[in-house]
Amino acid sequence: MEAVFFDMDGLLVDTERVWLEVETEVMDRLGAAWTPEHQAHLVGGSMERTVGYMLAVSGASVPEWTVREWMVTGMVARLAAGAPLMPGALELLGALRAEDVPVGLVTASLREVADAVLKSVGRELFDVVVTADDVTRTKPDPEPYLTAARLLEVEPVRCVVLEDSPNGVASATSAGCAVVAVPNLLPVEPAPGRLVVSSLTEVSPARLRALLPL
Repeated sequence: MEAVFFDMDGLLVDTERVWLEVETEVMDRLGAAWTPEHQAHLVGGSMERTVGYMLAVSGASVPEWTVREWMVTGMVARLAAGAPLMPGALELLGALRAEDVPVGLVTASLREVADAVLKSVGRELFDVVVTADDVTRTKPDPEPYLTAARLLEVEPVRCVVLEDSPNGVASATSAGCAVVAVPNLLPVEPAPGRLVVSSLTEVSPARLRALLPL
């Protein structure tokens, strides 16, 4: 096992409820309602996709960059109070660190949002951080995980990815990585090379290694 890559929102930190709060607030400014069902359409997707969807649903004639700024400002302000780690996340990070396994954070969120999370969680826990600002195509495209593997000079086929969304799982699988899925808002089905668990508390370095080809 040459490296382990963590997704951020909904996997490393419990931020999906924060995104829902911010999206609801922004949609209110756009003059439209927002529901968890709307949010489910966007889990694991890019900010561009989110903004486009919100403008389409609301029918508002507000510039995309304005909505993007409202979203980022709202998230950063809320995350300043801290980003709660998901159960088992810190323990797994510690176990991987104890075994000198390189660890990366790979997120579809923008750098500003990731920086706000890392200020709370600890940037020093990760050897590499890849955000939406670091790639041309974000999840479900494989580019984010291929970029992280390239930066660490490791082979994707010798890496394991921890994800919570179908988009993230598709990205990691296309990159050639083994996957542990911890479904949050949307279901993820088991598949070859993929372990589905209910919590990171069920995951250990040994269980991650067992997913890799011999």
